[in-house]
Amino acid sequence: MSRWRYLGQRLLLSFPVLLFGTTVSFLLVYASPLDPVSSILGNNYTPEAAARIRQSLGLNQPLWEQYVDYIVGLWTFDLGNSWVIQRGTDAGTLVWLYLPRTIWLGFWSVLIAILFGIPLGFYAGLNPNTGGDYLASFGGIVWRAMPNFWLAVILVSVLSQSKDYLGFEWAGWLVKTNIVTPPTLDFLANPAGAVTSPQEWWIEVGDDGSFLAATKQILPAALVLGSASMGNEMRIGRTAVLEQRNAQYVETARAKGVPERLIVWKHVFRNAMIPLVPIIAGEAFLLIGGSVLVETVFAINGLGYLFFQAALQSDVPLLGVLVFIFSILLVGLNIAQDLLYTLIDPRVGYDED
Repeated sequence: MSRWRYLGQRLLLSFPVLLFGTTVSFLLVYASPLDPVSSILGNNYTPEAAARIRQSLGLNQPLWEQYVDYIVGLWTFDLGNSWVIQRGTDAGTLVWLYLPRTIWLGFWSVLIAILFGIPLGFYAGLNPNTGGDYLASFGGIVWRAMPNFWLAVILVSVLSQSKDYLGFEWAGWLVKTNIVTPPTLDFLANPAGAVTSPQEWWIEVGDDGSFLAATKQILPAALVLGSASMGNEMRIGRTAVLEQRNAQYVETARAKGVPERLIVWKHVFRNAMIPLVPIIAGEAFLLIGGSVLVETVFAINGLGYLFFQAALQSDVPLLGVLVFIFSILLVGLNIAQDLLYTLIDPRVGYDED
């Protein structure tokens, strides 16, 4: 079976998974105790007004009719309107407004976890029982053990008093930014500016709308969100390298006189990446999906924050749309994980014709 045929099968199998996921999300959202009518009316709640709202929202219809409307709407991308948070506003518009901040946070979170976690884990595996190994392993355990909401609060406190703790003012370092604020992504409106006017694109777009300012704004939250993943990748990477270094094929290669550097780069690292693939893919979903607590502490106002507000205020259509988006994201990452397996080790996942 070719790689493309394997991909096609995985894509076809994803549809029943998504259908099952959307059905479960419907039961959790529409058949739950959430009462959007009370959230809409607030202190103006009366039985007569509640009846009118229920009629206008279609909540008086049988549950199966609501289910059909829900499924058809999602699968045809007719996402409906928000009921509470911004009543009458298209849910897709709200998601599109909050999505870039979450993607920006997730991108840096995943990047930090990969760039630091995997190399440190591999270094510890190549140098077992040394000072560097103990330091990396201890650091991975510590980072993994610290709750991200606690670390977020501590980091905000440290950066707020950075003059005392770090010796410089974080808010004014490089470019002037706030510590707790949504990242301003104005530089995305002119991606060609990196070539045509690099100084303006990097630094001077309204000062706080440049690439540098947006990166500085998101890094503390990204460090907090990526820290747990970094610890996992360090520990699993170390274990995987140790296992591969002691494997029989490595001993055979050494006996044949293959240089150690070639053994490490061509065999040990490549095979050690296999157990890391599901870790990276699984945690990338959590990172890209955002963290409600981290986004709240740093006021990122991304999809995690929007999901929390929709649940808190019983905005049923918006909740359903967000669950559907997270389901697509999870299925997509699982397919990407399977493809990465086949790229790292072609024996995994399918047989060649």
